[in-house]
Amino acid sequence: MKTMIVYGIPNCDTVKRARTWLTEHGQAFEFHDFKKAGVPAEQAQRWLAELGWEAVINRAGTTWRKLDEADKAGVVDAASALALMLAQPSVIKRPIVEWPDGRLSLSFKPELFAQYL
Repeated sequence: MKTMIVYGIPNCDTVKRARTWLTEHGQAFEFHDFKKAGVPAEQAQRWLAELGWEAVINRAGTTWRKLDEADKAGVVDAASALALMLAQPSVIKRPIVEWPDGRLSLSFKPELFAQYL
């Protein structure tokens, strides 16, 4: 069986809650730290294709709010979102979880995680 992968940054509260929940529910997973390992471009393309660029880009986050208006206005499709994600990984809504069966989830919702187990 494929290993579950949790993508995010370790100091994000939502990522912390997701990792804690998975551990408490006996789920083994690999943690991919955007800060240390970067954003895997191939995976990022899949996230955009399956989840939609509008959902993957965290427009409520600090990183987005700190961007200048021209950079924000330049994010208009999956290609421009991918470029921003690769340059500024903290703009990605977190965590993104790749479940053992290949499904993806975005953010942490205990009820959704329970369904995916």
